[in-house]
Amino acid sequence: MPWNREHESIVPFSILPPSAQRTPSPATLKMLRRSLQTKVLAARGRQGVQSSWSRALSSSAASGEYDYVIVGGGSAGCVLANRLSADPNNKVLVVECGPSDVGKWDSTRIHMPAARAYNLADDRYNWDYYTEPQKNLDGRRIPWPRGRVLGGSSSINAMVYNRGHAFDYDDWEKAGAKGWSYADCLPYFKKSTTHDLGEDEYRGGSGPMHITRKTQAKAQPLFQAFIDAGVQAGYPEAVDMNGYQQEGLGWMDMTIHKGKRWSAAAGYLHPVMGRKNLTAITDTFVNKVIFEGKKAVGIEVEDNKSKAVSQIRTAKAVILSSGAINTPQLLMLSGVGDAEHLKEVGIPLVHHLPAIGKNMEDHLGTYLHFECKKPITLYNATWRFPHKMVAIALEWLTSQTGPGSSSQIESGGFIRTAPGKSHPDLQYHFLPASIDEGLHVRAGHVMTGHCSTMRATSRGYIKLRSKNPREYPILEPNYLDTHEDIVDIRNGVKLTREIFKQKAFDEFRGEALSPSDSAQTDEEIDAWVRQNAGTVYHPSCTARMGVDENTAVDTETRVHGMEGLRIVDASIMPNIVSGNLNGPVIMMAEKAADIILGNPALPKSNAPVYQAKNWETSQR
Repeated sequence: MPWNREHESIVPFSILPPSAQRTPSPATLKMLRRSLQTKVLAARGRQGVQSSWSRALSSSAASGEYDYVIVGGGSAGCVLANRLSADPNNKVLVVECGPSDVGKWDSTRIHMPAARAYNLADDRYNWDYYTEPQKNLDGRRIPWPRGRVLGGSSSINAMVYNRGHAFDYDDWEKAGAKGWSYADCLPYFKKSTTHDLGEDEYRGGSGPMHITRKTQAKAQPLFQAFIDAGVQAGYPEAVDMNGYQQEGLGWMDMTIHKGKRWSAAAGYLHPVMGRKNLTAITDTFVNKVIFEGKKAVGIEVEDNKSKAVSQIRTAKAVILSSGAINTPQLLMLSGVGDAEHLKEVGIPLVHHLPAIGKNMEDHLGTYLHFECKKPITLYNATWRFPHKMVAIALEWLTSQTGPGSSSQIESGGFIRTAPGKSHPDLQYHFLPASIDEGLHVRAGHVMTGHCSTMRATSRGYIKLRSKNPREYPILEPNYLDTHEDIVDIRNGVKLTREIFKQKAFDEFRGEALSPSDSAQTDEEIDAWVRQNAGTVYHPSCTARMGVDENTAVDTETRVHGMEGLRIVDASIMPNIVSGNLNGPVIMMAEKAADIILGNPALPKSNAPVYQAKNWETSQR
């Protein structure tokens, strides 16, 4: 939900957004702005943001022909740009619609983990999508922020690094994505990461993405209280949710390195922008893919500033890495999609491929709020306490330490909601603050348990509103369209309440705020869910990988029936995974790069995977 840009641009380093918060006086704001600008400019060198890297970027359309044209400078696009350009014989271009993630004084806040709420709501870095009114969510239009900046959503997300469950990838292979089982994918998860706890069977030790854990363990006791409460409720403690055992509650892995957000741009693109065979252009909108027959030969682009339109040609492939919304939209605008729908909006058909835009999946979640009796939450870091907030910002700017160096979602976990669930279908994110789906904050000290269902059975779609490339598409996730989904999220609310009632929270827990204790019946809980549930920011599966008529790409990421056209992003997931999507998308791009380059796949892993022995008969 966007807020006043005037306030946002003055002091951009808040832990939480300024909506519903008291604003300091104009004189105070002016003083704080001058102080922050000085600190930002002084600190930029210490953060490793090189001016030469900024100069390597172009804000206008490139010319000439490239071997590979990558549409989208997000998570997958950054990986592909790095790996494909590692061969000096490949001339590679990556095209990003949004700006660079470095270069302006206030872009520094992208790299401050605690400022994530600002980045989510800033339309300079965010597409700011909204769904259609949701019939099962009281007619609400749900905000769908998506990254529109180098690094894509990895530059604006909550920095939680989770891979999903091993069984998710085995299910991919069973669904027809041969070569994408967990044993096939785990080596690429390892290849992409360097974990601060060191390498093992599951963790990487030399990859571009830095992963860390427990940065605020000593400073914030509520994180450990949540884990302890889960154990007291009968769930296991998960020592490594990306390792042998996902199931249970524990400390989350984060894409944070030395106190800074570690986006895909930071990990993959920044270090290689000096390569002569790699070009990245920003602030450039792609209108369509250019075809000769059914072969992709280039793209038509428009400079966002000058509005100049030009064409860029490719010798080998156009690779769409624009995400689960923009990739199917661009394909349909280019004449690839369901023939009947394209006819409705007046777009000439290039190739009938009805799977484009269909089978949309997302994770749906709810925020449960509880009063905290001790004054230890992030309420102290809001605009009501501007000098404390600025002290946090200045500490981060000078040393990248303190509360500003964390996204403040450090503990969470995965549980099963009912007997018969083969692996966890409910995810938790714990926050020592009050925040909800609309990024609103509540006055006072509040702690939040966010629960989200992992494998919904409802399916949605994306359609064009018109043939105008700039008009946002129809986004219809169809949340809670099945009885099973309603039951699952209702059970999630009940189980979350149970965790917060455990002894570990006794010294902290006050009144149940939302939902209140008065909501007890299934009908009352369902009504609360309809009023409050929202996205977990994981749209996917809109151009599925597989071999049947309900898929769009084959197991080598090539679009069915087309030549020189590939897709590598969350849209090709055969089914959504049981966890956050950024890590899986980076893994997919690593694996796709080997496929595109003709490299042999990494050897399969034989690492074991945990499954609860009593999963068929017991919920925990």
